Amino acid sequence: MKIWTSEHTFNHPWEKVATAAWRKYPNPHNTAVIGTDVVERKVVDGVLHTHRLVSSIWYFPKWAQALIGSAKICYASEQSEVNPSLRLMVLKTINLTFCRHIAVNETLKYVPHPSDPSKTLLKQEAVVTVKGVPLTNYMEDLLTTKISNNAGKGRQAMEWVINKLNDEVKDLTRSTDEIFSQTKRSLDDIATSAKKSMGDISQKAKKSLDDMQTMNLS
Repeated sequence: MKIWTSEHTFNHPWEKVATAAWRKYPNPHNTAVIGTDVVERKVVDGVLHTHRLVSSIWYFPKWAQALIGSAKICYASEQSEVNPSLRLMVLKTINLTFCRHIAVNETLKYVPHPSDPSKTLLKQEAVVTVKGVPLTNYMEDLLTTKISNNAGKGRQAMEWVINKLNDEVKDLTRSTDEIFSQTKRSLDDIATSAKKSMGDISQKAKKSLDDMQTMNLS
């Protein structure tokens, strides 16, 4: 059994990082994960519980495939809890494919950074167990290295998603400003047109009165 742990600080508030975690896949940095499907989702006492099926591609060398088999698409079960009042998000994933020989239990925990609440601390742990095949230790080292590499790609993916979220907010703000400006221009045009129309009506009314006075004097 091998245990791998890591910590990383995101320079973004917990709410934004938690939102990005839901939209992490697909992304151009970690292309191994090809899909996520929600199996169940519910809210219990203000805590969001979600069960997702994660589809991915595991790139094993041929000698490893000879030991454990091969699969075009690999699946994992992800259980998560999001507690907005405590600002806590926990995701726990275990592989379903190759589970006769391999068990990878991974936990990700997102919490506000203890020394700076405007930042978010990611605590990550993976417990890797290989059994029933030769070269057990070597296989566990291979998987642990793969997990470490994917963790780095995952952090890049999170930053990519956060940038997308920021761009969406900017686009929304820009669109709102444009709508406001267009509405203001339309109102100004209406006011100008109405003022011009009232001026025309006043001039015509004055001319009619002048004509009536002229007729009376005649």
